[in-house]
Amino acid sequence: MGPVLILAHMTYNEKQIQIMEVAEELFSEKGFDGTSVRDIADKAGVNLAMISYYFGSKEKLLEALFTYRGEHTVMKLESMISDKNMEPGQKMDTLIDYFIDKFMNQQCFHKIMQREQVTHQRGVTSDLILNLKKRNQALVKQLIQEGQKTGDFKKNIDIPLMMATLVGTVSHLVTSQHYYIVINNLQSLSEEEVKKHIKKKLSHHLKFLFKAILTHEA
Repeated sequence: MGPVLILAHMTYNEKQIQIMEVAEELFSEKGFDGTSVRDIADKAGVNLAMISYYFGSKEKLLEALFTYRGEHTVMKLESMISDKNMEPGQKMDTLIDYFIDKFMNQQCFHKIMQREQVTHQRGVTSDLILNLKKRNQALVKQLIQEGQKTGDFKKNIDIPLMMATLVGTVSHLVTSQHYYIVINNLQSLSEEEVKKHIKKKLSHHLKFLFKAILTHEA
């Protein structure tokens, strides 16, 4: 039943969210196995009983974190796709900017997600990730089909490969940005200036690339 949670529009209270965000930071820094429930409780300023009451176990806390982050993405995509005031091309541009912001603002979570996808140690988490990917791609497919009906997008779009291009490009640049900074001589920029620079570059590059993918007849 675990994967169904990602689609259930679940709500969490402020204390649950606080605990999940602390756990997210620690799981990213120390790894899931290297983080104890006591570590989470101490950093969150709560007692062990509260974590047990809200989540039951460290594994369930990790599952809740994936549900919480994944749910926000699903709701954002659903809202964007149903917006009648935006053309398909505008929706795709908004989608690209959303994923860039998402990866840049949730670097700890995506570090955990990458690790989970590589190790496949936890079946339920793996199912949650698969379910999220399927749901996201179904929504993106809906957006592309809308563009195809209006004639904005060409036929025969490989959606899984397109999403891999989007997520892979953003993920790689965000997680390896220290190399990008050195290679491009950006060491004199502040952290915020680097963030703005990378966002602008990624946005322009991916929008140009996706326009070609979606509209150019090869």
